[in-house]
Amino acid sequence: METRAAEIHDGLKHPVIDGDGHWIEPIPVFLEYLAEAGGAKCVDQMRALWHARDAWYRATPDERQHHRLRRAIWWGVTSNTLDKATGLLPALLNERLPELGIDFAMIYPSFGLTINGISQSELHRAACRAYNMMTADMFAPYASRFAPAAIIPSQTPDEALEELDYAVAQRGFKVIMIRGNQERSIPSAAEGIDRQKAAWYVDKIALDSPHNYERVWKRCVELGVAVTQHSGSGRWMDRSSINNFTYNHFGHFAESNHAFARGVFLGGLVRRYPTLNFGFMEGGISWACQMCLDLIEHWEKRRRNGLQYPNATSVAELRQFIERYGDQKLKANAEVIMNNLDVFRPDCSLEELGRPEHVVDDFEAAGIKSKDDVRGVFANNFYFGCEADDRATMWAFDQRMGVRLRPIFSSDFTHFDVPDFAEVIPEAFEMVQRGFVTEQDFREFTFVNAASLHARNNPQFFKGTVVEKAVAEELAVSTPAAATA
Repeated sequence: METRAAEIHDGLKHPVIDGDGHWIEPIPVFLEYLAEAGGAKCVDQMRALWHARDAWYRATPDERQHHRLRRAIWWGVTSNTLDKATGLLPALLNERLPELGIDFAMIYPSFGLTINGISQSELHRAACRAYNMMTADMFAPYASRFAPAAIIPSQTPDEALEELDYAVAQRGFKVIMIRGNQERSIPSAAEGIDRQKAAWYVDKIALDSPHNYERVWKRCVELGVAVTQHSGSGRWMDRSSINNFTYNHFGHFAESNHAFARGVFLGGLVRRYPTLNFGFMEGGISWACQMCLDLIEHWEKRRRNGLQYPNATSVAELRQFIERYGDQKLKANAEVIMNNLDVFRPDCSLEELGRPEHVVDDFEAAGIKSKDDVRGVFANNFYFGCEADDRATMWAFDQRMGVRLRPIFSSDFTHFDVPDFAEVIPEAFEMVQRGFVTEQDFREFTFVNAASLHARNNPQFFKGTVVEKAVAEELAVSTPAAATA
């Protein structure tokens, strides 16, 4: 009997591409690959790391308070037996994909999402290589329906370049996943102590990084791969509940994506590499709507030659206002007040506030000259993974935004928030049935945007797949959306 998902699919005039599916990695098999990539030492280190991450469950309530142990996830994947088997076995997922209403899927890690958080450099690189070796081998027979993502270590540019060449050039990966926010110890705080115990900061590798990642972005363009981030902010300071996992969990992908996207935008990556696409996975679209509007508002006010300038205040006129409206204390302090005219920088004269070397244009690197330049980045280069149950996806198509954003349908298969694989497409289609989005919106959401994200720099991305013809026809007639006023 045909499933509801397949029925919906059959009524569409386009294929469905899952921009962010997941699988359940076979841990024992992964450890075999890890032993091959890094030796027995790395296997022991990985097991020790797992043991350390489980510390919350072995601690008493007092110990959790004393060490501020964050409540970790207590289960992370679907409990449905058939779906669990489907996530574990590529052959079964390949068989079931049509009944789930999906033609083609990008497959991201589940356990592998934690690999990019490993701080030990040797183990980190070995784990990435082991994951990529395993994934390439296990999904190779099913290339017509799947494009698995390679994990690219990005603690340093050199390791990213090395794995890019291995994964893409040697093993044929067409999708890559990086961590755009690296947690690094603050150099001054790490002096004379164990760096692992030092205060740390989040390095947005696209802006202000102590490392130069320019070669990485250039190599992505050369290899024809989009830069996709699928990394959270679970260790960041505001996600520190001792007892409530949900408090720590929801929104952590959005927070991480917001940070990385700000770096990409203000760091000028799109200006320097205009054909490079960026995918921000599993964080939804709401943060992107707010960020786009915030950037426009800040561009109006924070650029050099913007609407305001620090020393544009007339001191003479201000003195007159104080003389006319001030009380005795204000009048007595009138001259001193003239050197305290910015409450965020007391004891600074207007001359000091307006020194040319201190007044910068935060948008200069991005090459932004107009509001449409801001909108253009969000319309053409930025893509946002949105899950089926995320009603906020409709905001991407709201004309009042002034720009049409690019959400990507993301099944999030295998994870705990998908209790039934067969209900994902019906849940997403509810937005059409309820009038929240049009059929054209849904077409872009479930087909066009995922195809554009990955095929813009690699027209051969979908060659040999079940959606090859449909994607080729789409790309032949469509161009990146233009920003609208």
